[in-house]
Amino acid sequence: MTTAATLHENSLLTTANAAAHDAPESPLPDGWLAVESLDIDAQGIARRPDGKVVFIEGALPFEQVSVNVHRKKNNWEAGVVTAVHHESSQRVRPGCPHFGLHAGACGGCKMQHLHESAQVAVKQRVLEDNLWHLGKVRAETMLRPIEGPAWGYRYRARLSVRHVHKKGEVLIGFHERKSRYVADMRVCPVLPPHVSEMLMPLREPRPAPRSNWHAATQ
Repeated sequence: MTTAATLHENSLLTTANAAAHDAPESPLPDGWLAVESLDIDAQGIARRPDGKVVFIEGALPFEQVSVNVHRKKNNWEAGVVTAVHHESSQRVRPGCPHFGLHAGACGGCKMQHLHESAQVAVKQRVLEDNLWHLGKVRAETMLRPIEGPAWGYRYRARLSVRHVHKKGEVLIGFHERKSRYVADMRVCPVLPPHVSEMLMPLREPRPAPRSNWHAATQ
């Protein structure tokens, strides 16, 4: 039985195959990879000389990078970028201090290192690819993508709350990247400003309310 995860994986591999045919071949130093495209999870897609697909966290299309591989399958690998030797013109400085690949990084956003217009283009390309690879559907006419504000746009968001004994404080925010732990968020630029400003005040300790039973027995 084919699962949604399998369909998603096959779609990504098919997208990578299509991108590889369009990419010009050029020799690279040993260990370097040329990134050809980006998937919806913001992973750069590259190919090794033997044709194996490599999904790379932190890499952008048209970059040349080095990678630390942490997962290997028969026809693909997954890893994290360790060095960017040739940087994309679409790479930007993330607007949030909690975004990144470091330990404890917030997992609420995936593309802050990519220019916002390019983010929209990537999402449109992934939608078109999925419609074709999964449903064999092609749009006869493509309308211009609808773009909204780059910051302060998430008026609906599910944040987690957890008291962390080791830190001796309450954390409020999205989960850490690829983790069940709550990120130590001080601000969140994608939330409306008045909501982001509430993150730290809400973490302050408050006395527990006295129950009616406790009050009655005193």
